[in-house]
Amino acid sequence: MSDAIPSTIGIVVLLGVIGLIPLIVVTMTGFLKIAVVMFLVRNALGVQQTPPNLVLYGIALILTVYVTTPLLGDIYSRLTAQPLQLRSVEDLNEAAKIVRQPIQAHLARFTQPNERQFFLSATARIWPESARADVKDDDIVVLLPAFVGSELTRAFEIGFLLYLPFLVIDLVVANVLMALGMIMVSPTLISIPLKLFLFVAISGWTRLLHGLVLSYG
Repeated sequence: MSDAIPSTIGIVVLLGVIGLIPLIVVTMTGFLKIAVVMFLVRNALGVQQTPPNLVLYGIALILTVYVTTPLLGDIYSRLTAQPLQLRSVEDLNEAAKIVRQPIQAHLARFTQPNERQFFLSATARIWPESARADVKDDDIVVLLPAFVGSELTRAFEIGFLLYLPFLVIDLVVANVLMALGMIMVSPTLISIPLKLFLFVAISGWTRLLHGLVLSYG
């Protein structure tokens, strides 16, 4: 009976971690920024369903695994260096302490200081005094929303810069067609093939993926 207790706790913990994997991937890794940037580029090209959503999410997941591998390796090495049996709440707390440090370092590295300061100061307004007494700017509860906000900001900054050249092409095509008196021709019939040609000519997808990966260097 006593041997069943550790295995039961281990199974519960494993199921809980598996259930939280989608949330962890979206909120603690580069998946959010990578996915948003690629969707913005697709919209800028004007091809609304190509590549399909599933393809873009798959690419974002692959790149996320690539850039997050050092963090996962660090966590794995820490856990294997101190094997835990997960027989009690103390074992769970010890495992959480081991995992928390590399995750905090990862989130803090890619979090803007002003975002961390905002969420830290916001606790004074929305949290009771007893809850915010020991909160620091490097706690997970502060770093996590600050990281999400920082990643969204960077994603839309990159998307805006990538959107501008395609917007210029749309404007030029529309003005040329108007100057030629071809007002019945939809500008998208000309601009989309032109944007695709230019994007392919400069190896746009390759450069985009490379830039997204190196942004976590």
